[in-house]
Amino acid sequence: MSEPVDRGLYRRQHMSRLSWMPRLWDRLKAKDEAWARPWQLELQAELSRLERVHFGDDVFVAPEARLFAEPKREIHIGDGCRIAAEVFLHGPIVLGRHVSLNPRVVMEGGRKGIRVGDHTRVATGVRIFAFDHGIAPEAPVWTQPVRSLGVEIGEDCWLGAGVGVTDGVRIGDHAVVGMGAVVTRDVPDWAVVAGVPARVIGDRRDPKWRGLPP
Repeated sequence: MSEPVDRGLYRRQHMSRLSWMPRLWDRLKAKDEAWARPWQLELQAELSRLERVHFGDDVFVAPEARLFAEPKREIHIGDGCRIAAEVFLHGPIVLGRHVSLNPRVVMEGGRKGIRVGDHTRVATGVRIFAFDHGIAPEAPVWTQPVRSLGVEIGEDCWLGAGVGVTDGVRIGDHAVVGMGAVVTRDVPDWAVVAGVPARVIGDRRDPKWRGLPP
């Protein structure tokens, strides 16, 4: 007969599991509710005391995530959002309702910021940068002026693992961006895009996209 697991060790392991797979927050068992929800409320309150971060209701944020929000670079996180371990957010950023950021997502808001619509899923390792700088040959890159146009991602989008999004891009509602794509121009609503640079390869409303292959 196996030995019972120490309750403290179990809790620490479950915290780690939630951090790396925050979708499990929606499947919490009653026995875990008693410690998990106060843990999250305390963590979010501490972040809000230290940074200009505003949390909606029923948000999960991993303690290993890093959120930085100075004056004029605030972060607003909508109801039901899930933020996984080793996510890096630097405002200004606005996340709509039920947005999921998986492990190691990077969002750098520049001056103009990043906006993400409701119900959008951002997979592991996505990089979004709402700024850029000059590369004129007559001066070192680090001395050149920085611009920021902002990035907008629509509702009900899916950005696959390892996607990159450059400054000034708008990704339309319901769009899907394939794994490893680099988005350098606007993506229409409902488009499926892939490649480097990303190009349209289909429309999500096409019947062929309605289900996964067997």
